Amino acid sequence: MQSTVRIQMRAIGKQFPGVRANDAVNFDLRRGEIHALLGENGAGKSTLMNILAGLYRADAGEIFVDGARCDFHSPRDAIARGIGMVYQHFMLVPSQSVTENVILGLDTPRFNLNLSAAEKRVAELSEQFGLKVDPRAKIWQLSVGEQQRVEILKMLYRGVQVLILDEPTAVLTPLEVRDLFQTLRAMARQGRSLVFISHKLDEVLEIADRLTVMQDGRVTAAGLDPKSVNKNQLARLMVGREIIFQLAKAPAQIGAMVLDVQAARADNDKNLPALRDVSLQVHAGEILGIAGVAGNGQSELAHVITGLRALTRGKIFVNGVALNQANALRAIETGVAHIPEDRTGMGTAPNLGVFENLIMKSYRRAPLARGARLNQARARAYAQDLKEKFEIAAPSLDTATRLLSGGNVQRVILAREISIGPQLLVAVHPTRGLDVGATEAVHSLLLEQRAAGAAILLISEDLDEVLALSDRVAVMYEGEIVGETRAENADIEKIGLWMAGTR
Repeated sequence: MQSTVRIQMRAIGKQFPGVRANDAVNFDLRRGEIHALLGENGAGKSTLMNILAGLYRADAGEIFVDGARCDFHSPRDAIARGIGMVYQHFMLVPSQSVTENVILGLDTPRFNLNLSAAEKRVAELSEQFGLKVDPRAKIWQLSVGEQQRVEILKMLYRGVQVLILDEPTAVLTPLEVRDLFQTLRAMARQGRSLVFISHKLDEVLEIADRLTVMQDGRVTAAGLDPKSVNKNQLARLMVGREIIFQLAKAPAQIGAMVLDVQAARADNDKNLPALRDVSLQVHAGEILGIAGVAGNGQSELAHVITGLRALTRGKIFVNGVALNQANALRAIETGVAHIPEDRTGMGTAPNLGVFENLIMKSYRRAPLARGARLNQARARAYAQDLKEKFEIAAPSLDTATRLLSGGNVQRVILAREISIGPQLLVAVHPTRGLDVGATEAVHSLLLEQRAAGAAILLISEDLDEVLALSDRVAVMYEGEIVGETRAENADIEKIGLWMAGTR
């Protein structure tokens, strides 16, 4: 009789310099199940799955596949044993077709390659698992959700029986999430085993057959029945304390208009139109949430407002001051603060210490400076006060920011931007990749700024986040605002259609 257990990981250990990522971890995966793996950032879940997928080698422990001990030296070894992983950031060649991407990397000699046969097989797999995608379409023509389907098809084409999905719903519309869940359930019904890594606890409770929670490199709860726990209990297992998921949001005290964007047009980095006559307003004391799938002009909108990109047409005013050219210093002087989507590349200088990153926008101002001279004692006291106020977990002010967790890097950015007393706060994907504890802290800080009278433009792919924090919600598609609604009147189905381009 065939065992129901497909994967056994026993006493897995993995250490990086100064960090024990996995400490004697045990993990089992059964046939035909969807097993959710949860934990804070840095809990060790991604490391564990990267070991199973052959990307990392364990320092200690054993892996058994269908009862046989295995030693993976590369992802190719893992795929040969039927194990594949779909990462949050896709690895596709935009100029190639779906089928060409699916077969890329296979050992088939070029002169033996039968592209039409491969297209037929891709079409069969698409039909079998509900992964609707044209085998001949170019990747650049596909939505984010369709690109994810291609990544899944790559694994199915290789015959994997174990599929690991890392934050698979992070960039999907509600309709795409529904379609993905249907596909995962179909795969499980046919005997495949799936590992579902996610921070979205509602989704985990909906899709998973069993749950495993990790904290500080160890398993704190193994193989839980999702029917036996609720979201709050799961959060406590993950972070060791109570989490407030729905923060109290007082009625907005709307003030004067702060941001006025009038028929804005701008190009992207490829000199192609990214914004098409975008008009919006944000008032003091309110949050306008911008929802939409990545790549529909949200980044360019943030950049033109914060002075990082020039308009090709239209006007932008902050408190009546025109900000039409690419001039970040002028935007800062006008009271614009920016929480960028790229925390390390744009939000911080990762090799500099927490101290330098905290004073980056204040070191030329009184009382930290007199003329061009920085008062070191005052500056360090100022930075230490921010470190304590924003609960930045760093050994010292001199710790390099690159050594901090994602949540603490975001706290550094928030502390710096909020400390200047912004009139307008542009927050782009402020909780992307953060665990539930760090997400709660960021949400609290944004609502505090709203209560203090700041105007906030929130750009996020997380629709739950947009609806929870915003007073108004607008949706962007192909560089345009295609719909707007009050958050309290929001229809999820309608917003999902807007995100997919249906008005």
